[in-house]
Amino acid sequence: MGKFGLLEMKTSDEVSTDFLRSDFQEIGVAMRKLAKHSVGLLGTGIITSLLQWLATIAAIYLLVLDRTNWRTNMLTSLLVPYLFLNLPSLIFNIFRGEVGKWIAFVAVVLRLFFPRHFPGWLEMPGALILLLVVTPHLIVELRGWWVGVIISLIIGAYLLQEHIRNNGGFRNAFAESKGVSNTLGIILLFISPLWELIKLII
Repeated sequence: MGKFGLLEMKTSDEVSTDFLRSDFQEIGVAMRKLAKHSVGLLGTGIITSLLQWLATIAAIYLLVLDRTNWRTNMLTSLLVPYLFLNLPSLIFNIFRGEVGKWIAFVAVVLRLFFPRHFPGWLEMPGALILLLVVTPHLIVELRGWWVGVIISLIIGAYLLQEHIRNNGGFRNAFAESKGVSNTLGIILLFISPLWELIKLII
């Protein structure tokens, strides 16, 4: 009986060691997968946020240019819905809340009762704030969906096509000193929607 007890003990020790070894291997595989997925998701989130900020800065830059020295017959007012669809979530949520409501209220009061004191360059930002505040939740859901991404790409393509046509061709759009910055600003409008499209496809 002593021999069998010793044999049983050795066998159970080997089995438990094998179980422990396989458990630690499974934990190692799970930890590697968790790290890989965490880095992937974090990287995707950082890239998405960075590209949204870049596209927002480019759109605001183009709005400022249009209001100062880039007067063209293009529909730069299309940058307002573009900004609505591509604003980073942080800014979008701030302006969609109480802050945006107060800004919209002041803008409407100034526009209605003191039109002489409401400068023309505030028309587009005021329209954007009003759009952010009053848009129904159903339309807000378009941000990041196929429809919103396609609308953003169409706006970018239209503005690029109009800019190239107004400059007399693609080569001329890059030849003038003002044309280069305008063209690069419009091209930057494509970055965020293209990344969202890639994320939706994959």
